[in-house]
Amino acid sequence: MTRSLKPALFLVCLLPLAWWFWLGFQQQLGANPIEFITHGTGDWTLRLLLLTLLMTPLKRGFGWAWPLRVRRMLGLFAFFYATLHLFTYLWLDQFFDWGEIGRDILERPFITLGMTGYVLLLPLALTSTKAMMKRLGRNWKKLHHLVYLVATLGVLHFWWLVKADVREPLLYAALLGILLLARLYWARLTTRAGASSFRGA
Repeated sequence: MTRSLKPALFLVCLLPLAWWFWLGFQQQLGANPIEFITHGTGDWTLRLLLLTLLMTPLKRGFGWAWPLRVRRMLGLFAFFYATLHLFTYLWLDQFFDWGEIGRDILERPFITLGMTGYVLLLPLALTSTKAMMKRLGRNWKKLHHLVYLVATLGVLHFWWLVKADVREPLLYAALLGILLLARLYWARLTTRAGASSFRGA
């Protein structure tokens, strides 16, 4: 199942990008194409981050093996769309005007959060290989727990961007809250199991 699932998932994750290319070719990106692409890449970054976080609860809740096998791919695609999101801002929005970009980071909180989230996501992408997992050992899991902070920053970045109509970021925040609660629940069960084993010994 996994052999066919991974190629299929790879193609599905590329569909948003293919759709944007098609809309661009048809000149249907709207009145503000840069804003359209910026929002689209940001939306898919958040969606893929949340899907990445969903994989462990699916494994633990249902005993399925496949979620953990595709989790890395989902995480790398989240980084891919985050990179597109960043470069849309740096290139098409700011034309690599580093002075203006620096002012934006310092003066506009939602950009500060977005940049911080990307900086934290970068080492997760760079250490996603099996070789880095072996090299880092136990520290690998500790490092990759940052994904929860990255997702939180991403939701806040979106929330502070839209300001008025917060229905969509509120939905992302609710989904993230559920995933965080699930993680706390499983962590508590693991702690209890460990304490019981210690007492039994």
